[in-house]
Amino acid sequence: MPISRRALIGTAAATTLPTLAARAQSASPVIKLGVLNDMSGLYRDDGGPTGLLCAMQAVEEFASANGLKVEIVNADHQNKADIGASITRQWIDRDGVDAIVDVPTSSVALAVATICREKNKVMLNSGGGTSELTGTQCSPNTIHWTYDSYMLAKAPGQAMVKSGGDTWFLAVADYAFGQQMQRDVSKIVIAAGGKVIGNTPYPFPDTTDFSSLLISAQASGAKVLGLCNAGGDTINCIKQAQEFGIARSMKIVPLLLQSTTVHALGLPVAQGLIFATSYYWDLNDRTRAFQKRIGPKTPKIVPNMTQAGNYGSVTHYLKAAASMGAAAIKADGRAAVAKMKSMPTDDDCFGPGLIREDGRGIHPVYLMQVKTPDESKQEWDLLRVIATLSGEDGFRPMSEGGCPLIKV
Repeated sequence: MPISRRALIGTAAATTLPTLAARAQSASPVIKLGVLNDMSGLYRDDGGPTGLLCAMQAVEEFASANGLKVEIVNADHQNKADIGASITRQWIDRDGVDAIVDVPTSSVALAVATICREKNKVMLNSGGGTSELTGTQCSPNTIHWTYDSYMLAKAPGQAMVKSGGDTWFLAVADYAFGQQMQRDVSKIVIAAGGKVIGNTPYPFPDTTDFSSLLISAQASGAKVLGLCNAGGDTINCIKQAQEFGIARSMKIVPLLLQSTTVHALGLPVAQGLIFATSYYWDLNDRTRAFQKRIGPKTPKIVPNMTQAGNYGSVTHYLKAAASMGAAAIKADGRAAVAKMKSMPTDDDCFGPGLIREDGRGIHPVYLMQVKTPDESKQEWDLLRVIATLSGEDGFRPMSEGGCPLIKV
């Protein structure tokens, strides 16, 4: 379905009588959300139009019922920090945007977080994966909702070492996310008793031929090839590794794999891969209920964790807005984030949880394995849960992140 760049999708319900409540709702200011993501590049299927629709779904379900007027705008940051920063400044300074949503590509996310702190607005991060957003670069204006590089590395890193995959070679996208993923997975593998015996950084986003990197990985003698990348890069690495026969001698571990990426690869290629996620449409009755509601709007794509993260984070932000009032949440981004941290989280995608003082959203983490073609019963029946970690176990302990907001 076509999506307009600007859509007023949550309004106070109209009444036939000029009651005081109706006048108060009518006078309520408009809350403006800016969904900033990749609409055309490597991460389009990770976030893109479906991520926008998930944010809109949260507004549709919550705003009108709670007397809130909400407007959503959308832009493509093209995976470039300068473009993302420029759009963010324009949205805040000229257009009155109150919160920036999604922001895949960690270099863009870090730039946007800095601006939101400077301007005292809110960042609801879902797509940016660097754990630095709740580490040394944490901010009182940022919520990191869905996943991060530490969470993505912990469950598969420990599981692979435990099962004998104790030597790793890393393919590293040479930007903020890939670099932080390399650091996080290396620490986890070493702590579990394994070794990282080599790595190859590659230019992002300009690389499509991974042949030399894969040959180096194979020549290293490592048992595991860890992919510190995402989106189209992950797809290309896995396909080319299959073509080179590397999967016969090494276990391939994509450290950020989305259900949409599995679907794009196809089960014959992706079967057996393991990875961590915080959301899958078929986890439980609540996730299936969300999919039933969003499905008619996204008939060709079942939302992944990043896209669902936009729904979850916007829902919680609007709950804070309903509690504080629209004027108050617009006036003070730090107060808005503080309110969000003070409230327990709960939505159909992520279930009950909380937001820590460092801005980290805490919810269960699932270690998944891709099904074989014979196991799959329908097009999007892709994954099975092989382990579940509590949020406290799945995410980095707050004491280890170095967030300056934490009082030691």
